Amino acid sequence: MQTQPVLVGNHVRLEPLERHHAEGLATASAADPALYKWSPVPQGVAEALAYINAALSARDADTAIPFAVIRLSDGAVIGSTRFFNLEYWAWPAGHSLHGRSVPDAGEIGYTWYARSAIRTAVNTESKFLLLRYAFEVWNALRICLHTDARNERSRAAMERMGAKFEGILRAHRMAADFIARDSARYSITASEWPGVKERLKGFLARNP
Repeated sequence: MQTQPVLVGNHVRLEPLERHHAEGLATASAADPALYKWSPVPQGVAEALAYINAALSARDADTAIPFAVIRLSDGAVIGSTRFFNLEYWAWPAGHSLHGRSVPDAGEIGYTWYARSAIRTAVNTESKFLLLRYAFEVWNALRICLHTDARNERSRAAMERMGAKFEGILRAHRMAADFIARDSARYSITASEWPGVKERLKGFLARNP
């Protein structure tokens, strides 16, 4: 199983998601359920526990690393995010990367925040912390992000950070409104990370 890191910035702490976060997640999502038109977000403690249990099953299978997003100013749980679809490539014997025990690629997703975190530095800093860990600790080669093709706010945020649009995956996943969702796919590669990093740092400097 991959190390479960705690990632700390100036605004948020990303800590390993556990069952004791269920009540906090339920409180975070209850403030404005209409906000989650495009994302399946748990409503109530029972749904939050089921959400966490599913995330922990993926963690135990070594395909995901889920986090609770904690606001540093008051210690409140304000959302969740995770690495998932972690890929471990079969580098051949003799290759410099043979025997790597960390992911070569993966996705960032299952990201949602309380209404109070929207239009703050929370999402920018969370993405910065996750991407820095992926590219500077794992030395990952690619990180992908997907969103419902209809989710213009999420797509704009991905483009704003410098992620590259790769296209539309048709009927890719079940949508929050229970249809076959078309997903907009974006990615950042290792060679692009330095530029994305400076871009995110610039955004954070303007929103300290």
